[in-house]
Amino acid sequence: MRKLLTCAMATGAVLLGAVSVQAQDQAEIIVVTHGQGVDGFWARVKNGVADAADDTGANVTYRAPETFNMVEMASLIDAAVTQQPDGLVVSIPDADALGPSIERAVDAGIPVISINSGSDVSKSLGALLHVGMDEYSAGRAAGERLAEEGGQNGLCINNEVGNVALDMRCQGFADGFGGQSMVLPSTSDPAETEAKVSAALLSDETIDTILATSSQFGGIPAVAAVRANDMLDSVNIATFDLTPEFLEFVDRGEALFAIDQQQYLQGYLPVVFLALHADYGLMPFGNVDSGPNLIMQDTANQTVDLSEMGIR
Repeated sequence: MRKLLTCAMATGAVLLGAVSVQAQDQAEIIVVTHGQGVDGFWARVKNGVADAADDTGANVTYRAPETFNMVEMASLIDAAVTQQPDGLVVSIPDADALGPSIERAVDAGIPVISINSGSDVSKSLGALLHVGMDEYSAGRAAGERLAEEGGQNGLCINNEVGNVALDMRCQGFADGFGGQSMVLPSTSDPAETEAKVSAALLSDETIDTILATSSQFGGIPAVAAVRANDMLDSVNIATFDLTPEFLEFVDRGEALFAIDQQQYLQGYLPVVFLALHADYGLMPFGNVDSGPNLIMQDTANQTVDLSEMGIR
């Protein structure tokens, strides 16, 4: 019995030691984005981050400025660099404002992966790869599809003018659409956006197409404005990104499509890549395209459940 007890105590000590070593060896990864976790879009990115942390055992923190603020975001990246994590994930909506901070991370030997925005500058700033969607190409594809529906006069609702990614979406839309188009600057206040869209429709009754850069802050208010002015039969509406409410509009035929860039993957994959890099030195060679995918009426209903779960 004494031998068994001694053996059990020794085994327990080894197991505790192994757990302790594992805890000490957890990869430390910091995610800094320009989007807040309470935003419907970024909540899905954050869900991907959290699930990847659970699946890999990495210690991951998600940080973002309270509003779209490049000075504050640069400060968050600088603060992350001082912690010397095993990996850093960043979005790059403004390379001029964030580039120096990202380059400081790279110079400090911290592996960096960019997500969501910044695919065009990611490599030049030293990031290992980018996980996201080419914003201009996605906007162009949307514009071409809306032109096929007969659109000739369009609005691109941009809720963050100055965010390079959203600006590129509107530019791609204009180039792909080919007809008359203009950018309608908006905010993160849906009521204000609805009022602006309504005013635009009343001031120019030839507007027949609306593309929003955000479902929550542009697409949903656009449908509300078009419905309020009894124009659902004459105005085609589409949006970047998914929400359950907008997908229901698509399913009912009140909107044409939503552009899915699978932002859950933008949160999940970089954490997995950086954890594998910390453990084994592994890293994919090139960028990972997470979109675009047009969700039309025939597929909208089956996507709603996953959207409500915070995945799509």
